Amino acid sequence: MDPFVMDRENMELVGVTVDAITFWAQVVNQDQQIKNINNVLAERCPAAPVLHGTPNPKKIYGAVFSGDSCWYRCKVLQQNDDKFQVSFIDYGNTELVSRLALVELPEDLQSQCFTNNYKLWGFHVSTDEDATHFQQGKAYLQNLIYGKKVRIQKKSVCFNGTILVQAFLGNLDIGVEVLKMKFATLNLPGGNCESPMSVQALYGYGDMLAVPVSMPKLRPAFDDQRPLSLKKKSSGTAQCAANLGKTPHQELVEENQRLEVERDAQQWSSQHKEHMLRESVSELQTLLEQTVNDAKEGDRCKAEQKTLQCISEQLEKHLQDAKEDEPGELQQKQVDRFLGSLVAEQFSRLAEKVNSLRGLRERTLGNTESDSLMESISVVINNRISAPVTMGKMDSAWSDYKVAQDKVKACQTKEQLGELMGNRDKVRAVLAGMVEAFIQEAKCLPLRQRMDKLEEVSASLTEVFGPADLEEDAGEQAFEQFFQWRTLRSRRTKSVRDETDKALKALCTWSENVGKFFCLSAKTTVSVKDVVDGVNEWIKRAGIKVAEELDFSQSVGDQDGRQSKAVSNAFHTAMQHIHKELGLLSDIMEKCLHNTKFQGDMLHWQSASPTPDALFSVKKHIRSLRSQLKWRQVEEGSLEEAEDIDLTKILKKKEEIAETRNALFQEIGQERQEYMKLSALAEGGFPELPLLYPEADIQSYMRSGGLLMKSLDRDMFDAEPMRELSGRRPLVCTEFQGQRVILKGYTVTEETEARMLQRTAQFHRSRKESGSQTDCGILPLLALFFGKSDPLAYVMVPYFPNASLGAVQAANPLTTTETVNVMRGVAEGLKVLDATGITHASLNPNNVFLLHRRQGMVGDFDFTKSPVQRAVDSGMVAGSISLVAPELRQAPGTPPSPASDMYSYGCLLLWLHAPGFHGYLDSGELNLDTSGVKLEARLQALLSKLLVNAGRLTAAEALTEDYFLSDP
Repeated sequence: MDPFVMDRENMELVGVTVDAITFWAQVVNQDQQIKNINNVLAERCPAAPVLHGTPNPKKIYGAVFSGDSCWYRCKVLQQNDDKFQVSFIDYGNTELVSRLALVELPEDLQSQCFTNNYKLWGFHVSTDEDATHFQQGKAYLQNLIYGKKVRIQKKSVCFNGTILVQAFLGNLDIGVEVLKMKFATLNLPGGNCESPMSVQALYGYGDMLAVPVSMPKLRPAFDDQRPLSLKKKSSGTAQCAANLGKTPHQELVEENQRLEVERDAQQWSSQHKEHMLRESVSELQTLLEQTVNDAKEGDRCKAEQKTLQCISEQLEKHLQDAKEDEPGELQQKQVDRFLGSLVAEQFSRLAEKVNSLRGLRERTLGNTESDSLMESISVVINNRISAPVTMGKMDSAWSDYKVAQDKVKACQTKEQLGELMGNRDKVRAVLAGMVEAFIQEAKCLPLRQRMDKLEEVSASLTEVFGPADLEEDAGEQAFEQFFQWRTLRSRRTKSVRDETDKALKALCTWSENVGKFFCLSAKTTVSVKDVVDGVNEWIKRAGIKVAEELDFSQSVGDQDGRQSKAVSNAFHTAMQHIHKELGLLSDIMEKCLHNTKFQGDMLHWQSASPTPDALFSVKKHIRSLRSQLKWRQVEEGSLEEAEDIDLTKILKKKEEIAETRNALFQEIGQERQEYMKLSALAEGGFPELPLLYPEADIQSYMRSGGLLMKSLDRDMFDAEPMRELSGRRPLVCTEFQGQRVILKGYTVTEETEARMLQRTAQFHRSRKESGSQTDCGILPLLALFFGKSDPLAYVMVPYFPNASLGAVQAANPLTTTETVNVMRGVAEGLKVLDATGITHASLNPNNVFLLHRRQGMVGDFDFTKSPVQRAVDSGMVAGSISLVAPELRQAPGTPPSPASDMYSYGCLLLWLHAPGFHGYLDSGELNLDTSGVKLEARLQALLSKLLVNAGRLTAAEALTEDYFLSDP
């Protein structure tokens, strides 16, 4: 063993083999770690964002491996359009994947890979990957160690990260076995003869040591791999140095010298890497030139073949003439020598062509693009699912049922309601029968299996051919034209191959006759004529047919590369059929779910129709609890006004009041649940409920969007007045169902009560219909109720202490990043309001709220005022900037619009970035005193599109501006 290398031995599990001496392997004890990270990938990757733009070769991504459709970590090696050559870093294999199969991974998955690239130390193989010997060596190593645990003794590391090792399978030296089969050559560094891979240890294969092969450049040895002699020397030197009394100046000089040596070593390493890079570029350029030269050489060989054939014919003629005219012995020898050279040249050229043809046929054994398309078309055409026969009848029954339900819903009197309900029930019975028949028929269809198969075929075709144009009309005959094109090509290919095989078989027959003729140990019927006659013709014909097949294969490859019109049309037609059938399958499955729910509801209410009895029971309990609460409040007041105050009784009474109040609020919450159930039934299969039970007042709850809670009253709450915020209207802070809330009181009349109810319901529905209850950018409304002892309407909203934009800026102003996040949320809220046709007209620092300084929300407004009244309110100011839009100032009484809200939004944005701004905002454009205010370019660009007289951005357009998309 080399005395300058300390071996480190590990047990590794072999995976992918690269060639006869190179393979990838994993440490055995990392099995559980690999399993854990694969589970994490399977959970996160389907929801991870798809890779956009150019990938980072140093970054780790997630990709789907086609072999098992599972997610694994990988690095991108090469990109070609939307195709990526990736290396699965935990296993070593590579594959070509599409952009859709490549996703971003978070930082916690950017960890070290679990596999290493190992190379047998002291061996070398040819770099010609297409050579048969190379492939045989790779297959031999694969069969020897794939999936097995081997012992690894580490020798060194190459600059490219490959680890040079000795590997043992039990007591079997893998390198020796590869060398025995002559799949590698031996080349030890430094000519060390004491290595276990020396001539004496390799069973007589020492003649391979003379092969001039260059060893890989190695990294410097690790600390634990340094020679013992150097370690001892270093230790002794350190001790001697410690015993010498050096001056600080000498130590400084020695330290500088050491740093200069390290700097020179780093410079040498950098120069060496640059040199290696230039050598690689030079090698690539040489390979490119060699490829061009080989193509030219092929053309030249064809010309030479024809020339040699002519020369051969001429020489044969000269030979015949020479035999007749001058049968001299010297001339005869010269002719024989020349003919022998000519025959050898002909066979050499033919052998090269046959070898090229053999490799071409082997490469075309796998599925081509047309084969994949053919299989996909077969899947699309066969086992196709059509719409169930009963689906059309069921749709017609649903239409009749909806008409009957609309008539019941539009009915205003109970006298007409009975007849309409009876007619509706008959139609419902017919519909129930159709639904039952449809569900039974749909259950017999393999909907999910067919959908999964079509999605798999669609993904496969998209990966091979790219995205399809679903609007392109390829014609009804696209599949038939593709079948004809593919059949014609197959026939032509088979015909050309048969001609080649026939020509080569004739040559093989001649070769067999030659062997029989020259075998003197056995009798033969082969004559001289069988050996001599037609040899040149057979060689010539074989060369021509092989060349024709090579040319034909090249032309077919070019045609496939361009994707013929027939293939393109068939692909687009197949994708259109897949898209159409997937839509039908999705429609059938949705109707199955909807009708199954309808069937369940009908079975639930088959014996009796729904009634609000549960609601009435809850209301009765609420009245009882409210009476108890009032009585206990009276008792508390009596105890507090007594001459001898008993604090114990007062505290006990307060606890009883709190318990009663909590029970009352819980019952009110139950009342809301009952209203929600009845509203769902009224909007669904029983629209007659509001008319049948007017005392339940279901209609009011439905008109308010579930916001109105008539059982609530102001005196139920243990409220604290908020005097600092009650300048415009009474505000109190209290607790409701475990949450701190604010009650906003509005003075209303019978006329304004209906308008307020309409506006609050519209504001509440806009938030519910946004799809997101947490990130919609609008402050939620919790409840609405009207006072029973005062002419006030109360709106309940969550309490966020000191969370208004004005309060936050006064206490601790937002940073630039926080401002971007907050104003993004405000823009989201304005976008939602704009989508539902609501103009806020009251956007100011006191009406924008912040959550944790990260999320901004648009607050509610005065629901008793019209947009025109809200827009000219005195609170529409931020610092010294008026938030009223120019068109509203110039023409008082002009109704505000969403554009007016965006002007206020732009002024708030300016105020946040320049709170001390005292400039003038012109009605046509934003004029800033640039000497006093400096704005970032992205902010300036956004404000220039908001603070204008006309053509302002909408909220949705503002969110797409660079100010919100790029990092602050």
